[in-house]
Formats: sequence, C-alpha cells, structure tokens
Amino acid sequence: MNTKKTIPIAGFPVVKTTTNVLARYLQHAMWVNKKITLFFANTNFIVRCNHLLEKMRNASVTIVNDGVGMDIAAFLFGREAFKENLNGTDFIPRLLCGTGEPKRVFMLGGRPEILDKAVAHVNETLKQKVVGSCDGYRGMQEQRAGLVALINRSQAEVVLVALGNPMQEEWILVNRQALNAKVVVGVGALFDFWGGYKPRAPQLVQRLRLEWLYRLCLEPRRLLRRYTLDILMFLLLCRKYGSRSQKN
Repeated sequence: MNTKKTIPIAGFPVVKTTTNVLARYLQHAMWVNKKITLFFANTNFIVRCNHLLEKMRNASVTIVNDGVGMDIAAFLFGREAFKENLNGTDFIPRLLCGTGEPKRVFMLGGRPEILDKAVAHVNETLKQKVVGSCDGYRGMQEQRAGLVALINRSQAEVVLVALGNPMQEEWILVNRQALNAKVVVGVGALFDFWGGYKPRAPQLVQRLRLEWLYRLCLEPRRLLRRYTLDILMFLLLCRKYGSRSQKN
C-alpha cells in the first residue's frame, strides 16, 4: 500500500485509495502474515500527532484520509483529490466481515461499561470473535506491564485501539513490534458508536459531509476547540510543510 499514490498532508503520507482496495490489502496482509498498522487521519490527528510524524514514516504504517478537512487541504495545498472518504466507523466492519470468516479481535480502550457493549456488538452483530478486551481506564492501568503479553496470548489477528489522539497512536507505535497481531488500527471513538454511547449522524448528514457539524452540536464544549483553533493549526501545519516541500 505504501508504494501506491500518496498525498502529503502536513508532512504525513496519506494514501489515496478506496474502501475495497484498502480492505483487500489488509486481508491479504493477514493471509501472508504481514504486520500492518492503520491510522485514520483527520484534522485532529494531524494536529495532535505532529510530534509522531517521523515515526509514522514507516513502510508498515498506512495512513488514510478521514473527513472533509483532509479533502480541503489536499485541494488547497496540492491541487489533488482523494478517491474516497475513509473512516473507521464505516471501514472496520467492512474489513472484519469482508471474507466471511470470523476474525480474532482484541479491543483496547473506552470506558468499561461502553467497552462491554461494544464487545457484544462485534460478537453478535458483526459475527466476529472477540478474544480479549481491556478498557482504557482502570483495566489498562492494571494490565499496563503485561498488556502486550495478554494481547499476544489471545492470538488476536486484529487489534482495535480506541484511546483517542494522540494516546492511541503513541501506544501503538511504542508497542507495535512486540505485538504479534497482523493488523493494528487506531479507531478513535468507534467503541462509543458500537456501544450506543454516541449516535451516528443521519444518512443525509453523512452524505452531505456534515457529520462533524452534527457531532459539534451534540458535544459543543468538548469539540469546539477541535473545530476552531485546531482547524487553524491544521491549516498552518499544511502550509508549513507545503512550503518546505516546494523549497526542497
């Protein structure tokens, strides 16, 4: 996947791909026992994970675009366009259910009561096999020293990490080599959606690419900075790295 076309966004090599191509790539990686790390990059990811940029420039790391902000940056600073919007909420079920054979999944992160419901969703609705889970609060503190060993003992094929930016990316990058799982993915708020804690935007809102506005209306205090000051920082980072590439 890293040999495919990428669009640089604030220095991050974001792959220009589609749901079907990406799913086949990851399913093939599992088939041939190849380790892949997947990150969904939205504007918040670019701002919060800027300090991890060099560590993400790795052949085993695949970064894909999530959200209208990435489309705007691709056009403004590169006159390019992504083929499709990719987000974990829609993509992960496609990945897990794509071959018909249940995947062995480990789920890390989220609140304990939400994680239990998310695990049930994966087992019962998606018909996958959750071989282990650990919440992002007390559970993670108690398992800190032995968490990687716990995940490896579960023989998980896919590890979903829902700790939010940049905690999930930091944890994945630090522990990736020690993890035996073939696919490790940072999934942000996915468990909140699966556990029924947060609703998805209506289909019409999603089609209009206004899901960010729907979430802002639901959680204005938590998300106001993300969609104001952080957007400004995102654009400044895009300009900074765009100017640097032009000089080079």
